[in-house]
Amino acid sequence: MRLVPAGAPTPEAAAALAAELPPLLVRAERIAATLAAGAHGRRRAGAGDRFWQYRPYAPGDPPARIAWRLAARSGLPAPRGWYVRESEWEAAATVAIWADAGPRMCWRSDPGLPEKQERALLLALALGAALLRAEERVVAAGAGPARPAWGRAALPRLGGEIAAAGGGWPAAAALPARARLVLVGDFLGPLPPLAALLEQQAAHGGGGVLMQVLDPAEETLPYAGRLRFEGLAGETPVLAPRAEALRDGYAARLAARRAALAALGGRFGFTLLGHRTDRPAGGALLAAWQALAGR
Repeated sequence: MRLVPAGAPTPEAAAALAAELPPLLVRAERIAATLAAGAHGRRRAGAGDRFWQYRPYAPGDPPARIAWRLAARSGLPAPRGWYVRESEWEAAATVAIWADAGPRMCWRSDPGLPEKQERALLLALALGAALLRAEERVVAAGAGPARPAWGRAALPRLGGEIAAAGGGWPAAAALPARARLVLVGDFLGPLPPLAALLEQQAAHGGGGVLMQVLDPAEETLPYAGRLRFEGLAGETPVLAPRAEALRDGYAARLAARRAALAALGGRFGFTLLGHRTDRPAGGALLAAWQALAGR
C-alpha cells in the first residue's frame, strides 16, 4: 500500500481554491453566527466611542462631557442636576489572521474528510467573520502591508486576502503595532522559522493564537502492514515494514511537538489550540475567540 497525499499546490489548484471561496464564506458566516459575538467591551469607563452610562457630575469633569439636555430636563439646581456621559473602554487592537496553504496542508486521510487546508481556511474565515460582526479591525497576515477591514461587508475581500497570503510565513513587520496574530496550520514543519516569527511579533507588542489543525490519522496513525510514507514538502520517503510498530514512537514524537509548541507560544504570549478535521469547526472557533478575549 502506498500513501501518497495530494501534491504541492499548482496554478490549477489555486484556481480551484478561489472557486471554492464563496461557499466557504457562506459556511464561515453560518459558523460565526453561532457565536454570541459582542464587542470586547470591558464594561468600565475609559477611552472608547460607545456610550456606557451617565454618572453624576464631579468637580474637574470637562464641560464638554456634561449632558446639558439631560441637565435641563432634571429641573435640579446646578451642579446637582448635571450628569456626565461615560463611554465603555474597549480592546481595540487589530487581529491579524493567517491560514497555512503550504504543501503539507493539501492532504486528508479519507475522502469523507476535508483537506487540512480547507479546514484551516474555513476556521480563519469564520474567526474573521465573527470579529467583523463584533466591529473589530481585522487584517490578513501576509508578506506585504496589511489592509485593515471593518464591518461585515468586508468579509469577501478579507477572505480573498487570507486565501492568497498563506503560501509562506507572514511578516510581523508588515502588521499593525500591537496586533494580535492568529496562525492556523499544522505546525509540523521546522520550528526555527515559527520561533523567529513569534519573537518578532512579541517585539511589536502583540501575542496571539496558534491553532494546530490535524487530520485524525495524523494523531492516531491507524495504519498497519508494509507501507511507504511520502511527504508533501520534499521529505525523504519512509518505508515501514510494519506501520503499526511505529505507533507508540509516533505518538511520543507528536506529544513532544505539541509540548514544544506550547512552550514556544507561552514564551511569546501565544495560546496553543488544537483541532481535528473530523470534528465540528464551531468548538475551535469558540476556543480561539475566548483565547483572544483573554479567557
